[in-house]
Amino acid sequence: MLNGPLSLPARLYLLAWDTTKGKVTAASQVPHLVRAGALTELAQRGLLADADGVATPTTPDGRTGDPALDGLLELVEESRPHKWKTWVTLRARITLDAVEAQLAADGYLRAEKTRVLGVFPSVDYEIDRVAVVEGLREEARLALTGPVPVEEVSARDAALVSLAAAAELRTLLSAEERRRYEARVAALAERSGPAAPTLHQAVQEVRSAVAAAVTMTAPPGD
Repeated sequence: MLNGPLSLPARLYLLAWDTTKGKVTAASQVPHLVRAGALTELAQRGLLADADGVATPTTPDGRTGDPALDGLLELVEESRPHKWKTWVTLRARITLDAVEAQLAADGYLRAEKTRVLGVFPSVDYEIDRVAVVEGLREEARLALTGPVPVEEVSARDAALVSLAAAAELRTLLSAEERRRYEARVAALAERSGPAAPTLHQAVQEVRSAVAAAVTMTAPPGD
């Protein structure tokens, strides 16, 4: 069981931190990964469903109590219909900002106010609970490498690993390990949304979309 109180997008964000360098790795890709995590968790909670490839709220005013998840749900409700792959990238920074703010409020991050070009206010974050990040990574790697059978990994934890792998998150696994554990990752991806065909379809579409977004944002030669 991975860190329970943290939402899936929050855990994916923390996994992206390189604790040896004190910064987020692949920063341009993290907003899409975090948004993919939020979409997946809302689907797993039954608050978003798949309707012919379109992410569709299932209950008026359905809420989770998590600011980032509820903010995304409101955005989907108030916007015209979009496919899952569109929501992975569309205004993804909104979800990332909400996740960072919540993690700072909960003491996982330390916020430092700065000014861009000496004029525009901004916020930089630093990890304040390195041990939590390292513990999260260790448990995620256990889900990735075994020996626990895939069918005993929870759907939420399976989604964490399969999304991180789709985003090529090097703080979790190297390129060589992506090839070595390709079959395991595929099985975890299946495990992340097996409860119903519509949930399975939604999770698979989100996973494919985040992989495509990573390919588009990766720098040449990366």
